[in-house]
Amino acid sequence: MSGGAHGAVFGAASAATHGGLRVIALAVQKGGTGKTTLAASLAVAAAQAGERVTAFDLDPQGSLAGWGAMRPRGNPVIDRIRPWEIGQMAEILGQLDADGGTLAILDTAGSAAGDAALALRLADLVLIPIRPSRLDLMAAQPTIRAMAKQGMRERVGLVLNQCPPPPSPRAALYAQQLAALGVLAEPALIQRVDHQDALALGAGVTEHAPDGPAAEEIRALWAWAARRIGRA
Repeated sequence: MSGGAHGAVFGAASAATHGGLRVIALAVQKGGTGKTTLAASLAVAAAQAGERVTAFDLDPQGSLAGWGAMRPRGNPVIDRIRPWEIGQMAEILGQLDADGGTLAILDTAGSAAGDAALALRLADLVLIPIRPSRLDLMAAQPTIRAMAKQGMRERVGLVLNQCPPPPSPRAALYAQQLAALGVLAEPALIQRVDHQDALALGAGVTEHAPDGPAAEEIRALWAWAARRIGRA
């Protein structure tokens, strides 16, 4: 691992109790949905809002860790978790809580099975980014169903991501379909070049273009997530 903290036992179908620490996981089984970009910018936005953040890269691709390698040390901390360490996430999060961390963001590989499922069960909130396309909707449904089966439906937030600029009948249609599947996060995120530029520079979008609409949307999404995890 790259420098995060490695204690707490978790229940099978309930979020772990980590004292003051809250845990947000991002999960989706389909590539290209903007999961890591979202994890990075949410970590930065939360840190700017006063949280002590560690963002854990659990995805074997290591994209979040690569983004973190371009950043100076500080808040948020970026820590890579290898596949054989995922089973220790309860202990890692417990130690982070003991060390005064207030928020962990887990960029997962997206599967709702095996060790990846253990990590998702630790989350107070699981965000699933879905683009307004039928393929994305189909790819997200196994994760949504698996979490509902485990009694975790209320801990899922569906993020409509990379939407065309409004007005967009297609985005509105998919928003309706997602709302029928679970809790729809707010706001929907428009596809904007600031997101890609920020990631390429090792920044969050609220650092790269703090006054732009992409930054405004990410801050609004963090505010929504903060309410869901009892931070506001």
